[in-house]
Amino acid sequence: MITMSHTAAIGAEAHAAPKAKARNLSLDRARTFLTLVVLLHHAVIPYTHFGHTDPASWIGFDVVVLATDSFFMAMFFFLSGLFTWPGIARKAPSVFLRDRLLRLGLPFIIAALTVIPLAYYAIALRANPELSFASFWWKTITVGPWPSGPIWFVWVLLAFDLTASLLYRVSAHLVDPGNRVSLAGFERPFVFWLMLAVVSLIAYVPALLYFGGSKWFELGPFSVQASRVLLYFAYFFIGASVGAANFDRGILSAEGQLPKSRWSWVMITLIPYCLMWVMIYIKREILGNPDPQPQWYQAIYGTFFVLFSASILLAILAFFLHSKAPGPTLLDRMQADAYGMFLVHYPIALWIQYALFDYSLPAIAKAAIGFVLTVILSWGLTAGLRKIPGASHVL
Repeated sequence: MITMSHTAAIGAEAHAAPKAKARNLSLDRARTFLTLVVLLHHAVIPYTHFGHTDPASWIGFDVVVLATDSFFMAMFFFLSGLFTWPGIARKAPSVFLRDRLLRLGLPFIIAALTVIPLAYYAIALRANPELSFASFWWKTITVGPWPSGPIWFVWVLLAFDLTASLLYRVSAHLVDPGNRVSLAGFERPFVFWLMLAVVSLIAYVPALLYFGGSKWFELGPFSVQASRVLLYFAYFFIGASVGAANFDRGILSAEGQLPKSRWSWVMITLIPYCLMWVMIYIKREILGNPDPQPQWYQAIYGTFFVLFSASILLAILAFFLHSKAPGPTLLDRMQADAYGMFLVHYPIALWIQYALFDYSLPAIAKAAIGFVLTVILSWGLTAGLRKIPGASHVL
């Protein structure tokens, strides 16, 4: 239980500029694991019903993609938010802005001009084998469309960081309510889950009903899914609230109840996930896959989506908090290169799929080859790039 004196002290502790701390091994591993989930998602999506761009397919990959698409970007924003408030507190605004522009803005610009055109050229070449890369690149950046691929996350995170910096100047105590709920989650993770679910429902379902699930805000390479942008900010801001103070006594404490109840969270996670499949069956087999979907359907599906996302976030973190592996594990070795792998993997994944397209291999074999090679090549490329003087400050 949180005593009154303890609760009253939370705001002051959150407001105080925190001291630098050692890296959190569990969260580092969770973040690197999530990067591998992104690579897996892009390796299997051509072989699904949703993204069926290859002659081969397998229903098992639909099971994977439904899960990954429903949580991994929200979880990335949550993890990114965890150390935002302390970072803002100990840096001058100009220094914080400079660091974020260097770490996020510069990679986004470089990737938008190089990585993304290289990736989508593989798709364009399939439709027009005579198309030169120079022509495709020039058309992309001048006429468009200029898709962002997965790097949309980088500019949106930069926007969230800058928004958080402004909010901190308004009041450093804005995160205090969320921080109190995090403390309560030390003993009762369900309390934190309930806050996350309720806030997510408010942020996501109305936007889903208004914009639908397929609309994106797009301006050149700057794009974000319209219905999810507020959901992502909610996860980011709640993450900032958790990390503001008392981190070792909140929901993400290795000594708390969350890691002890990890299998219970797996069971909880499966319930909304299975209900999403029930709704997909209703949409396809009973409603006839209508476009647009009825609003009642979107509201119900969106609710299950939110509950699944909140539940699997806690389930995954529970297992990493519980793990006592001394290391260095594979995730530990990959940790320093994980951000770079996220930035550079997309053209690698798409060109491997381009090369495998004409081969009569089972979908599982193609996806396995694609995933393994994407991990190896993106890791090797990132490790090489990080040897360039100064590159490690960006990647």
